[in-house]
Amino acid sequence: MSEQTPPKPAGKAAGRISIRPTLKPRELMTDTPELAGSWTAQILTLFPQAFPGVLGESLTGKALQDGRWQMQTYDLREYGIGKHRNVDDTPAGGGAGMVLRADVLEAAIKDARAGARGMMPMVYLSPRGQRFDQAMARNWARADGVTMLCGRFEGVDERILEHFGIQEVSLGDFVMTGGEIAAQAMIDATVRLLPGVLGNAESAVEESHSNGLLEHPQYTKPAEWQGHAIPDVLLSGNHAKIAEWRREMSEKITQERRPDLWAAHQAKTQE
Repeated sequence: MSEQTPPKPAGKAAGRISIRPTLKPRELMTDTPELAGSWTAQILTLFPQAFPGVLGESLTGKALQDGRWQMQTYDLREYGIGKHRNVDDTPAGGGAGMVLRADVLEAAIKDARAGARGMMPMVYLSPRGQRFDQAMARNWARADGVTMLCGRFEGVDERILEHFGIQEVSLGDFVMTGGEIAAQAMIDATVRLLPGVLGNAESAVEESHSNGLLEHPQYTKPAEWQGHAIPDVLLSGNHAKIAEWRREMSEKITQERRPDLWAAHQAKTQE
């Protein structure tokens, strides 16, 4: 029997809908009109039910409900080949595992990109990719959105990456079973930088990696707990000294824990 490609499925969208206080994150995943002007995350995955996941909670979840950003999922299985909607096959040249087929991915990518607007980089979540960092999150936040391909098994046919010019991005120097968790982590890091998502805009300015340094220690009430007191300077009311202390602590922690970041920070300062 010859292979047949099924009709193109519609992507699933999440965004602003009528909500109730008891709304569950999964209930955000419903067919909704595209929100004009909202930052958009397009996810190509074999597990669309994994989204929005934790992104439907807290500040990112509220921003999703408010329409500050939206999510569109494309189920790769729906683009599968033949009666059983096969999405993968054995590696050319032999070897263990399975590889996602280029023809299956092509159909999904074309559908997703047809709905993309403005500047939306396309990335493949891969352990051999460029490491994701705060600078990349800022760049994505300045764009109109991002299209993410979540791999599984032994990865994807290399030709799909070359044909579409897809950038490979890694969450870190380790291997995961798929790209879905990495995608959620990267989306979270990006969405929180969008205007109006954080309650206090200064939070994104003072936190770790925002200025090349790790964040200073944080304290709150009670003033003394289990014999440990909040540093006196933080209770002094002297904002200049507080700022100086925080800067010194950021530098000290960065030197001790991330000498690579400290060296990069020094080089940038000298320039």
